[in-house]
Amino acid sequence: MEVPEFDPLDGGTQAEALFLFEKPGPMTAAEGRGNRVGSGFISRDNDDPTAEAIFRFMVQAGIPRRRTLIWNTIPWWNGTRKIVREELQAGIRETFSLIGFLPRLKAIVLVGRRAEAVRPSLDASGLPVFVSAHPSPLVRASRPAVWERIPEQWAQVHPHLTREEAFR
Repeated sequence: MEVPEFDPLDGGTQAEALFLFEKPGPMTAAEGRGNRVGSGFISRDNDDPTAEAIFRFMVQAGIPRRRTLIWNTIPWWNGTRKIVREELQAGIRETFSLIGFLPRLKAIVLVGRRAEAVRPSLDASGLPVFVSAHPSPLVRASRPAVWERIPEQWAQVHPHLTREEAFR
């Protein structure tokens, strides 16, 4: 199992909005897939269609990059998209550990159906929890109207972010 790094261009420990996706894809693994090399990071700058959509949707939602942290409910890539119960339970424990390192965290967005499965556990955090569709090519192809609403869903975090003046 390989755990990718956080994107250093995101908010890190100062993030106010945590976007929890499902599980890293093969392009986050340093060895990549096939003849394509991965970045080793969970990043909206990765060379794949989902990362491109994340980048674009964050801009459309008007959420400053330095206010966000992108991570996964299951933080490791183990060669398959399949998620088993034990893996999900371990991911929940890791997520709560991560939340402990985010003192400015104000909201969580669960991105995708499999990420949404952890909502009952995260409701105990006391933070507002939002859900959205996953910005994958699969969702875009099968449910284009749902895919197009993702920026609107992500923008729900705005009322929970610190006003810009306080961030300077």
